[in-house]
Amino acid sequence: MRNAALSSALLALGLFTIPAPPADAQTPYRLTLKEAIEKGLQNNLRVLVASTQVHEAAGTRQRRLAKLLPRVRGESLANAQTRNLRAIGIDIPGAPDIVGPFSNYDFRAWVDQPLLDLPNYYRWKASGQQEQAARHDYQDVRDLLIRQVAALYLNAQAAAARAQAAASRVTTAEELHRLARDQREAGVATGVDVLRAEVELANERQRLLEARNTAEQALLPLARAIGLDLGAPLELAEPLDFKPVAPPEIATAVASALDKRADYLSLQARQELLGEEEKSNRARRLPRLSFGGNYGAIGRTPGELRSTGAVQGTVSIELFDWDRRGEQVEIDSRRRRLEHQMADLRLGIEEEIRDALLRLDSATQEVHVAQQGRELAQRELELVRERFQAGVTSNIEVTSAQEAVARAQENHIVALTRHADAKMALARALGATEQIYQHYLGIQ
Repeated sequence: MRNAALSSALLALGLFTIPAPPADAQTPYRLTLKEAIEKGLQNNLRVLVASTQVHEAAGTRQRRLAKLLPRVRGESLANAQTRNLRAIGIDIPGAPDIVGPFSNYDFRAWVDQPLLDLPNYYRWKASGQQEQAARHDYQDVRDLLIRQVAALYLNAQAAAARAQAAASRVTTAEELHRLARDQREAGVATGVDVLRAEVELANERQRLLEARNTAEQALLPLARAIGLDLGAPLELAEPLDFKPVAPPEIATAVASALDKRADYLSLQARQELLGEEEKSNRARRLPRLSFGGNYGAIGRTPGELRSTGAVQGTVSIELFDWDRRGEQVEIDSRRRRLEHQMADLRLGIEEEIRDALLRLDSATQEVHVAQQGRELAQRELELVRERFQAGVTSNIEVTSAQEAVARAQENHIVALTRHADAKMALARALGATEQIYQHYLGIQ
């Protein structure tokens, strides 16, 4: 009773009044779900890092290709030297041991060109598969980010919906509080009824403060994930609502996902990479053929330079290459690991699709039931209000009906959230998320 009296006093002093925003507050930026995803794909760290890995793989491929292309270099030599003939085994009677100083100038261009180098050729082809795998990894990061940003946006939508529901309950509580006072003045209700209405109003205002604070907090991780200024005011342009979608057939969806999931395509590219590396390993037993030559001028002084050159062909073969066996063991181990990963991922993809479809079906039914429950709870509150206004009952039934409305509103928000999250999970599980997410998330 003391707590009720205290709440009544605080209410009378206006301490539970919800403060209004300052008049000079900056206009919030209204963010849509599509804009949030686009900004996330542009600014998120994970996407930026994955993009650099694609460029790194492209650079590796260029380096592998360089080993198959001609190499041209130039050399310039100018020196002055003396020689100790005795030190190098030349002993001429009567001749001095030290000769020189004498000068030497040599200007020359060198060319080297592999003609047949299968190991490096297959390594270059393997680097192409490595680059392709990096591109699939990059796309997978983008698809996962869409799922993450959509989930953060959904969480903020749910928090905003709870704040809006709390605001509507405050309005209802204020009306019921006025009704209780009017009924008391008319001699129909008691002071306890008024006090009970004041306590309920104070509670609803407290819940509204908490809901608004939670809604503001929910915007922070969303803003950080998409690269927005955390200090700038932000609000959601799209409320939480029900947007049904037709689910695909399971068999068709699984088969299609295996052709579109970037993470699975990345493993396939790495499997092909191992095939090229295995060819490179076998080719190490074969001869290598290369061509080289040089052309330039040499002389003791710049005025005595004479043109000289050389052309040569080289055939080399590894007779004892113990490293090749170890490399083959590594390749076989990596292939087995990839096969296990691909088999597990195939099951994981099917599990994700089935789970998302089950959740989508259940959440769709939950939305309909929650919608009906919310309407019934609101209707119950209206009827109880009429009974209290007519003096048939006390406002204990009114308070109970208010709590029922609050539960029904929360059930409806939870059902909408589960339905939207199931659609996001399905869009991710099907693959090619960046191309289909607008359809499944109901974005026009």
